[in-house]
Amino acid sequence: MLDKAVAGRSPWQDARARFLRNRAAVVSLALLVLITLACIAGPWLLPNAFDSTDWNATSAPPTLENWHLFGTDDTGRDLLVRCLIGGRVSLMIGALATLTSVTLGIVWGATAGFVGGRVDNAMMRIVDMMYAIPYLLIAILMVTLLGREFYLVVVTITIFSWMDMARVVRGQTLSIRSKEYVEAARAIGVPTSRISIIMRHVVPNLLGIVAIYTTVTVPAVILTESVLSFLGLGVQEPMTSWGVLIQDGVGVMEASPWILLFPAALLSVTLYCINFVSDGLRDALDPKDR
Repeated sequence: MLDKAVAGRSPWQDARARFLRNRAAVVSLALLVLITLACIAGPWLLPNAFDSTDWNATSAPPTLENWHLFGTDDTGRDLLVRCLIGGRVSLMIGALATLTSVTLGIVWGATAGFVGGRVDNAMMRIVDMMYAIPYLLIAILMVTLLGREFYLVVVTITIFSWMDMARVVRGQTLSIRSKEYVEAARAIGVPTSRISIIMRHVVPNLLGIVAIYTTVTVPAVILTESVLSFLGLGVQEPMTSWGVLIQDGVGVMEASPWILLFPAALLSVTLYCINFVSDGLRDALDPKDR
């Protein structure tokens, strides 16, 4: 009888298999992809423009007529298209702000944790000082001085969303820098500069925890953008976001509840999906569950 060789699986393949066994995470990921694709392609496929008005159908309830499936707002603009455009803006801000804040947090935290000593102490005191600054104050100042521009919203959110990542990465780096493979890298003669060792040996071993915290950061960033837009500090008309649409819907929710219901539902479903995906990644990448 011939023995069959059993092919081993890499840690990433094992994590993928455990993630796929989590039905809530898989369904949430599929729904999140569907919402993202709808926000990207939907406005191009629908006949109504997000800024065109229909004065004969102001505050109209959802109807199949003229493809007003979500109804219209108080100026006759199609709410379905505006929800998709708003989702595109909110998701884009969430992705860009998360990417920049995660990158900054990784670089800052890995450098502080690996170098250590006075450099670590000084860098982390800067992080503590950033925590003490209220982000709404900075947001108001930036909007007042520079205006309500898309990139300013991204910059404002980024300034106050990288500190948690920096703290997490620093803590992991303090543990990793004393591992045997880092000492072995130094012993066998690889480039001995700290930046080289950080990029080649420390950062790759942080990818699991970084992936988890990235999925946690995305909903926090989207929610922050929605809060800023709700307070009038977000994107400027005629461009919109889910936060702007919710702000518009609050003022007319008694007479036209659908103007609030649909953008709030899309925002809530998106945040829930991201949280379920985050939980799935956390369970899949947790070495204790292997």
